[in-house]
Amino acid sequence: MANRLSVIATRTGDDGTTGLGDGSRARKNAPRVAALGDVDELNSMIGLLLTEALPPDVATDLVTIQNDLFDMGAELCIPGHVAITETQVAHLDTCLQRYNGALPALREFILPGGSRSAACAHVARTLCRRAERTVITLSDTESVGAPVRQYLNRLSDLLFVLARYINQSQNVPDVFWSSRHARPE
Repeated sequence: MANRLSVIATRTGDDGTTGLGDGSRARKNAPRVAALGDVDELNSMIGLLLTEALPPDVATDLVTIQNDLFDMGAELCIPGHVAITETQVAHLDTCLQRYNGALPALREFILPGGSRSAACAHVARTLCRRAERTVITLSDTESVGAPVRQYLNRLSDLLFVLARYINQSQNVPDVFWSSRHARPE
């Protein structure tokens, strides 16, 4: 691996293509490359979230998620490769139950915000939804493993719950939506 990453600027992408893990080349705007980029952007946002003061359990789970997303990138980069499993999806389900069980029932819609770290979790959630849409677009023309789609769907739910959990851990209230139509004039 040390020699694989020794040259970063190869100039091979100057023609608008990029190399995939199987040695083939794809246009940089191809659905597979778009999905890879959106998963990478999500992973980067989770990295930014990890720079915030977080409860230790959240930080530990986010590091696991970052590694899973890197695995997902490998699966997307190598057509036919499988790296995301049902076990990884099940781990997210377990996390969802644990964190959501520690929160009061949600009776109102909430807006992204509260603490800075919760707001970062909300941004990660929206990036996750975009990555999910891009992966679905890819799956319209190429094979994508069901666990990849399931993982992104669960992860966006988990990031929503984590935003609330982070606010609660910092004693910051969630920001509730209030429709101007619902307010008396």
